[in-house]
Amino acid sequence: MAITEQGSEGGGKVWGLFKLPFRQNSPSISSSNSVNSSVMMHSVHSHHSNNNTNNNGEGSNSQPAAPSVTSVARSLLPTRRRLRLDPPSKLYFPYEPGKQVRSAIKIKNTSKSHVAFKFQTTAPKSCFMRPPGAILAPGESLIATVFKFVEHPENNEKPLLEQKSKVKFKIMSLKVKGPMDYIPEMFDEQKDQVAIEQILRVIFLDMDRPSAAFEKLKRQLAEAEAELEERKKPPEDNGPKMIGEGLVIDEWKERRERYLAKQQVGGVDSA
Repeated sequence: MAITEQGSEGGGKVWGLFKLPFRQNSPSISSSNSVNSSVMMHSVHSHHSNNNTNNNGEGSNSQPAAPSVTSVARSLLPTRRRLRLDPPSKLYFPYEPGKQVRSAIKIKNTSKSHVAFKFQTTAPKSCFMRPPGAILAPGESLIATVFKFVEHPENNEKPLLEQKSKVKFKIMSLKVKGPMDYIPEMFDEQKDQVAIEQILRVIFLDMDRPSAAFEKLKRQLAEAEAELEERKKPPEDNGPKMIGEGLVIDEWKERRERYLAKQQVGGVDSA
């Protein structure tokens, strides 16, 4: 009986020890079940969201497609330059109040096609350009001269050397098919293809203070005058020339002299 009681007691203790872990694991099992349930719910939700996305995508086919990233990026890119300017963004003028002064800018066609350019200014009454526009072949360049009248400052105004000038110039370019005569109206007829190359600011230089900008301006003005004189020259006649043209003229002179000599001899004989 003692043994039986001990066994029963021992067995009760053993079952108690085995029961305790099961009681402690029961919450973990329920928590794992809840985690599995949440995972299943998340997958179901993802499935529904994917279906909605697909349905929306199918429904969007009837609407116009949104612009692609590439097209938007291209629209934001700056326009490719067709001309190279020197100076690139400014026009330098000597400051001489009450006189008409000159500036110069070199324009070169850096594209692979013929390009027409055109000047515009915010002060057309006091400024003009020579030439106001032209057509340049690929790689061709010229130096344009810009004229401006410098007004005297008013009593209460500062000289233009100490303040920013409000006058600005704009250079526009237009790609053309080939060599042709320059017509300003072509910029109005093809507005969609006109590109603004640069907006130039006016900078006045002090005549009493030598500077690198002023020395460069004098060199460009001299080159512009030389180019103008070259354009004024009549084109050379490169047509075919008669071989021996001088010999023909000399032979004609000899025949004429012999004819006159015979006339004189005949006159003497008749006398």
